[in-house]
Amino acid sequence: MSIGNQPRPRSSGERAARAIAGALPRRVDGPLLAAVAALIAIGTVLLAAATYTPGDPAEQLHYVERHLLYAAVGGVCCAALVALDHRTVRAYAPIVFVVCSIALVLVLTPLGAVINGTRSWLVIGGLQLQPVEPAKLGLVMMVAVLLGEPRDGEHAPTSRDVLFSLAVLAVPTVLVMLQPDLGSLLVIGATYLGMLALSGAPLRWIAGLAACGVGGLVAVWSLGLLKAYQLARLTSFVDPSSDPLGRGYNANQAMIAVGSGGFTGTGLFQGEQTSGRFVPEQHTDFIFTVAGEELGFVGSTLIIALIGVVLWRILRIASLCAQPYARLLCTGVASWFAFQSFINIGMTIGITPITGIPLPFVSYGGTATIANLAAIGMVLGIGARDRGRS
Repeated sequence: MSIGNQPRPRSSGERAARAIAGALPRRVDGPLLAAVAALIAIGTVLLAAATYTPGDPAEQLHYVERHLLYAAVGGVCCAALVALDHRTVRAYAPIVFVVCSIALVLVLTPLGAVINGTRSWLVIGGLQLQPVEPAKLGLVMMVAVLLGEPRDGEHAPTSRDVLFSLAVLAVPTVLVMLQPDLGSLLVIGATYLGMLALSGAPLRWIAGLAACGVGGLVAVWSLGLLKAYQLARLTSFVDPSSDPLGRGYNANQAMIAVGSGGFTGTGLFQGEQTSGRFVPEQHTDFIFTVAGEELGFVGSTLIIALIGVVLWRILRIASLCAQPYARLLCTGVASWFAFQSFINIGMTIGITPITGIPLPFVSYGGTATIANLAAIGMVLGIGARDRGRS
């Protein structure tokens, strides 16, 4: 064979990509993957509109390019987790949980940074990381291990299993409370309750924890443990018009933006509220206001419908799982995405308090995007391999 016909040597990156592609299962949930990809694509367009600055395209491209980079990294993580057997991933659940917990501890050290009133970020070498996002996934993995693997002779978690899972829950709960990040705290609590309710645990535990949760909120409120800005966020959604330039400003401007879009929206890059930066954090927590104003009811409904498809496909995969652990992990991911989406969209239309959490797959945010796609990778891997019923 002549030298000209010899194959070109492959780089290490190409070999790794081929290895992952070769390990990917052939039966992957297409509708789930397509819905996630569509949400990321829509989020990228909305991000471009939210950060658009006439005469200064560099600022706009900065956010869009970084968002696409985060999505690419998350996509690689997703593909790698699909390629791995979920039983192999399960073995690393304690390690993932411990690493995430250590990261949450580091947030409370000088390595942590205060942004928007909460010490929720790690700043390392110019990178900003929000450890609570992967901590949600670590919690889901660990709780699925504890509640989704009954002992011999048992068909559901025992009280001992629930107590162990509560001890695990207490770690991120306390650390996030110290930041304090009320929105993430609510997501963590709702995710755990969703997993507990669908794990088959004794009903008395579910009722007791729900009562403790309500009692805890009442105690926090009555004892004045919330900071002034947190209290303002919780109360402003009740009547934002009572103080439109103060505590009700965010909620009021968000509803104006969503309402001004009408049925079909003002058109991309044409929203007055969006271009005027009247809505704060509109590229992250309030990204849905951009959809409401510039894409209108039609575009907003499309986003909600795609989130619905994501949840439906995850729960369908859960219903087909043969193993309780795999089923409970999918349930936890669905609970996480469902509650976080409800709170995020709800705060833009005035039905939930403003808590500052991103909309999964749509909002700008590197750590959240990567963690969300990693969770989808685990679910897709389970759906491709653990099917007990057709």
